Amino acid sequence: MVNVALLVIAKEPLPGRAKTRLTPPCTPAQAARLAEAALLDTLDAVERAPATRRVLVFEGDARRFQRPGFEVVAQRGHGLAERLAGAFEDVAGPALLVGMDTPQLTRELLIDGIEALSEQRADAVLGPSLDGGYWSIGLSAPVPGAFAGVPMSSHSTGVRQRARLHELGLRVHEQRLLRDVDTIEDAVAVAAACPGSRFAAALAAIRPRGRRPRAA
Repeated sequence: MVNVALLVIAKEPLPGRAKTRLTPPCTPAQAARLAEAALLDTLDAVERAPATRRVLVFEGDARRFQRPGFEVVAQRGHGLAERLAGAFEDVAGPALLVGMDTPQLTRELLIDGIEALSEQRADAVLGPSLDGGYWSIGLSAPVPGAFAGVPMSSHSTGVRQRARLHELGLRVHEQRLLRDVDTIEDAVAVAAACPGSRFAAALAAIRPRGRRPRAA
């Protein structure tokens, strides 16, 4: 049985820097509160999942988000692709990485990825997101060039990442499609999918300017 680390890559949820596509209708402060709630929900799910290591790969001041049993390492690199590669290199072993944009993440989804790696059914894990990106990526070991040539924050990110993993000869386990929180429509739909979450409570507590869209 191979040990698998769980990684959360995140940045400090500061007004004007976090979830900027939620503004408008949200104010920058409201968008930051939603980003913080999403991060806390993600950390809750990771805390409940079985893992040999739990690592918060962070940009900014992580003191508010430090928890017992979590390591904190600084992100390194000039773009997201470099930062993802750096996170896997720093852990130096089998790892499953998730972001902070899917507060509907569950223990069961994490276990699905962990088991694919720990049982050696796959060399890589990829969880696609509705916007064309991906919400999870796992590697049985750091792979040089795993993110080379993959455009980040693009509608083709997930497709290109999957193709890159296959180019490297890796067996890929695909996880369930999830919806990232980018827009207010996403926020409403995701909150409806996880009604007991911090994120849903944070969205209910704010009054974004303008009419709140209905969930799809």
